[in-house]
Amino acid sequence: MEHKTPKDQFRKDCFERLKKASKLPNRYAKDKRLQRELLEYINHLNPKVVMLYIPMKIEFDISWIIKKLKQDCRLIYVPFMENESFRLVKYRLPLIKNSSGIKEPKCSKSFRKKDIDLAVVPVIGVDSTFKRVGFGRGMYDRFFEKEKKNIKTTLFIARYLCISEDIVTNAHDVSPDIIIA
Repeated sequence: MEHKTPKDQFRKDCFERLKKASKLPNRYAKDKRLQRELLEYINHLNPKVVMLYIPMKIEFDISWIIKKLKQDCRLIYVPFMENESFRLVKYRLPLIKNSSGIKEPKCSKSFRKKDIDLAVVPVIGVDSTFKRVGFGRGMYDRFFEKEKKNIKTTLFIARYLCISEDIVTNAHDVSPDIIIA
């Protein structure tokens, strides 16, 4: 029998809430509000190099933000899965589904600028220390462990954010500078 940690149970509860919230009729209005807030923050910060993500159906859809930032000639990087973590590649079309069913640009060995002005990270929950609870594969944790020194601002975003009153995260879990939910 597999032992579930408090973090595992919290993640499961958050995931169920997120699935329900993703089916609500008001999710489009909430996504529009989140898009406006995110774009307003990005315009205020004025980053030149932005790390985004390709949204899964259950996550907040930032596709419109990606298009807008490309029009503004900002450098956009997204995760490209490799083993237990990912590396950043330039966002470009077409997107293809990887073996985990996550969309990403075709494999690219493109050089990226070392510094990231803004990293936008999807979350399903945070605990009382505001550290990230994600989908449980640890990819963002491993990425940030190597790259944190190169990331100026980290923003967590969620369509529906669960917050645990207890501390369920570990020391290596990622912390944000700002949360939009």
